[in-house]
Amino acid sequence: MCYTQNRFKALLSACVMSLIATAGWSQSLTWLGVLPNGIDSEAFGVSADGAVVVGLAHNAAWQWRAFRWTAAGGMQDLGTLPGGRESWAYGVSADGSVVVGWSYNAAGYRHAFRWTALGGMQDLGHLGGGLGVAYGVSADGSVVVGGAQNAAGRWLAFRWTALGGMQDLGHLGGGGSDAFDVSADGRVVVGKAYDARGRWRAFRWTASGGMQDLGTLPGGNESWAHGVSADGSVVVGWSYNAARWPRAFRWTASGGMQDLGTLGGSWSYACDVSADGSVVVGYAQNAARQRNHAFRWTAAGGMEDLNTTYASLLTNGSWLGEARAISPDGRYIVGVGRNAATRRVEAFLLDTGPRCTAHNGDVDANGCVDDADLLAVLLAFGQTGSNLGRVDVNCDGVVDDADLLQVLLNFGSGC
Repeated sequence: MCYTQNRFKALLSACVMSLIATAGWSQSLTWLGVLPNGIDSEAFGVSADGAVVVGLAHNAAWQWRAFRWTAAGGMQDLGTLPGGRESWAYGVSADGSVVVGWSYNAAGYRHAFRWTALGGMQDLGHLGGGLGVAYGVSADGSVVVGGAQNAAGRWLAFRWTALGGMQDLGHLGGGGSDAFDVSADGRVVVGKAYDARGRWRAFRWTASGGMQDLGTLPGGNESWAHGVSADGSVVVGWSYNAARWPRAFRWTASGGMQDLGTLGGSWSYACDVSADGSVVVGYAQNAARQRNHAFRWTAAGGMEDLNTTYASLLTNGSWLGEARAISPDGRYIVGVGRNAATRRVEAFLLDTGPRCTAHNGDVDANGCVDDADLLAVLLAFGQTGSNLGRVDVNCDGVVDDADLLQVLLNFGSGC
């Protein structure tokens, strides 16, 4: 038995080295650059296929401008509302055609906008008080959420549609709220709201249930919700803990608010979550209490530093500071970091490669990635089609080296 194990480990090691060399093409890091004569950029949203990234960047006049980036067209300045001087982009639809954010108008007020290539930047207005910001958009681009000022001067979360206009979502008794994200179908909205005692609380809103206070981590007194899964069942954000440190959380109705931990430091913030709620991204302090480090969290792997996991993609002196958004399938991650080659703070697009977040190599679904899973892939090697089941680990329609690599890289997980 010892002989068999040692021989297997030797074979496993050799396979890993060989496959890493051939499969590295599936992972890449793209620094998105800056606007012409600009100095920096930051990314806040990514389309489902990773082809479109949105965010903000300084232009040559040192004014913030909303941008839309594609590999073919580079970084496009989306301009401003008529007469405005600055704009920010926060969210993008699944197909990349709709961008939302805010822009100054001619009167110097921030107004929420919805941008399309044909219609340009549409002013979504406000709730009667002159100010508004859009943060999130549904998958099809028809529902926009954010915060706006009402006639009484209160800042309140809103949900906008072309038919209904801007709807005030209310608050939790404290007179103020803000909406940061919306489910794929536009029915569930998450954000922060003041409670009756004047404390920020993460909320989850539905038309039938209104605004629900998600509470805090044990001992904490405030929380914010920043992201929501496609069906609205998983919410992520941050909450103070008993020690008064902000900690990333993942909330479900059945499990409540789960502390996702840190990278060894004291604090962490969760910014977004994949469509199925299994992958969370954000940023955290590491054990050396260094600058922000972008992270990815999964139930199986916990919180991992993207600078460590994808060190081979980073040049010396570069780092990924904050992971701001993730594509629905969990493959693409965008945010902001430092590009040592240009000596600039820049938006980044990280392609983590084909992934199937439901099992990541656990082919037989027994909670342990072991030799049985490896054998299953080897026996099915070369098969193609759309009904391969879990043996097609990365869900690309063929059982090949990429599937074998996923099993090998996750070997021993959960065992």
